[in-house]
Amino acid sequence: MNDNIFKAAGKRRPAAIGLAILMGAGGLAAGTPAQAPATTDGGAAQTTESSGFHCNMHALTPAERAHHLRLTEKLIASRKAIVEVPKGYEFQYAPSSVTLAELADWTVHEAKCCPFFDFHIDLERQGSLICLRLTGAEGIKPVIRSEFSVPAE
Repeated sequence: MNDNIFKAAGKRRPAAIGLAILMGAGGLAAGTPAQAPATTDGGAAQTTESSGFHCNMHALTPAERAHHLRLTEKLIASRKAIVEVPKGYEFQYAPSSVTLAELADWTVHEAKCCPFFDFHIDLERQGSLICLRLTGAEGIKPVIRSEFSVPAE
């Protein structure tokens, strides 16, 4: 693992951060939204002007979206550490605060609306560390930093 670990900010950010904004408000983080054309399957897509990554805002039902929002808030608030990796970021959790089942549940729903992410879930250190690594194509890091409240270096 990369030794470049960032501690989560001391203050917990409001629930409207990261994908909470994306899921709850129907747009990307403040300062970057731009409406993209509808997808070929009739669903709306959301993207940033510079990134080219598209989120399908109709991929989740309202109930799924609410559940996903709650889980997103928990994942952002519960991080022990953030590790920058070559193609993205790894978020580390204590198994007492986030379970493998919760990460799997979150991943299934996130993949529906944001299929451009590559997801990796690891159980490390004899079960004492759970990691969610988000990676993707060139240009994904700024999207992850914005949507998942990754503090500046």
